[in-house]
Amino acid sequence: MLIACVRLHPLVVPMSRPIKMAGETLIHAQTLLAGITDEAGRTGWGEAGAAPLMTGETLASLAASAEHLASRLPGRTVESADDIAPLLDEILYANPSAKACLETALMDLLAQRAGMPLHQWLRGTSPSPVQRLELLHMLASGDLERELAEATELRAQGWRHWKIKVGAGSTASDVTRVARIAQALAGDVVSADANQALSDDAALAIARAGAASGLSFLEQPFRVGRITAMAELHRQTGLALCADESIQHLEDIGHHHAACAAQGASLKLIKLGGTRPLVEAGQLCLAQGMRVNLACKVAETTVSAAATAHVGFALGDIAWGFSMSNRYLAEDVCARPLTPHDGAVHAHQLAAPGLGFAPEAAHLREFASLTLAAREFHDPNPPHR
Repeated sequence: MLIACVRLHPLVVPMSRPIKMAGETLIHAQTLLAGITDEAGRTGWGEAGAAPLMTGETLASLAASAEHLASRLPGRTVESADDIAPLLDEILYANPSAKACLETALMDLLAQRAGMPLHQWLRGTSPSPVQRLELLHMLASGDLERELAEATELRAQGWRHWKIKVGAGSTASDVTRVARIAQALAGDVVSADANQALSDDAALAIARAGAASGLSFLEQPFRVGRITAMAELHRQTGLALCADESIQHLEDIGHHHAACAAQGASLKLIKLGGTRPLVEAGQLCLAQGMRVNLACKVAETTVSAAATAHVGFALGDIAWGFSMSNRYLAEDVCARPLTPHDGAVHAHQLAAPGLGFAPEAAHLREFASLTLAAREFHDPNPPHR
């Protein structure tokens, strides 16, 4: 496969409502889309969201890294999935978010050329053992009664996985929210996510309340690097912990498992570098008895949502749910976004060859960043036809 053209689209997409997390309140999603066209005119798509507090990437830094890669890809050939990582690593060290954006687009192209859905291309010959991925709904307003009403309404529609955002308000409020929501949703997978924001005392109070109320796990209570504190919190409370920001490389999974600091991991394309590395990370977790949560950055579009869902079907075991964040956008870039049905994404929604989704040109123009230009790079020596 010859890479003929790469297009980059830095976007700023409004959220349907503010998302309040520890450290930031989001009213717009800042994300980068890449379209890669091959010599036959097919185009594959990838995406990476800016995540200053998770990957260290702003939209500007992400776009700059992606431009460095994209400017050197036209004219290069990719014959198999095994060629992608060495090609990108040859051009640029590290920078997993920019590489995830381009790797996903190339994997979309390869799966299209093979005539099969990306999850089948990732998994190989054996069919996925699951036909639905349970979606995880975020409760992030901080208003307990509103969150309970929201969860009750969605639960009636089939939702069974929940994430309570903690760390942005008082510890007393978070303890009450965790206890009340976990009790109200007994039998479901209910988690709390602190995004690194808790003190030792706050984490202990929330974890104890969660353990007593049926909380399934607490995600990333402490700053990255506090593995010993994570292990001690688990020892004191017995509550399962999920590592998110702490997992930036495959080696981090093994370190947390060996220290009993995490019983599961939240895995994202932007942290690991693309669809194949995400599958590898998930397989490593499962091999060590750790549970997996798959997540998109809040918020990314259907392009990232579909890519992550394909990884979920390739893995086949996502016990801690799938956080699909395009639901929080005021409008998606795809004409027919990937949407939940009965609280899940179903395999038949991803039956088309490749990724199965592409953005609308009009939406790429509508949500184009006002400060970062779209870029286009072509093969300087295109083959004669």
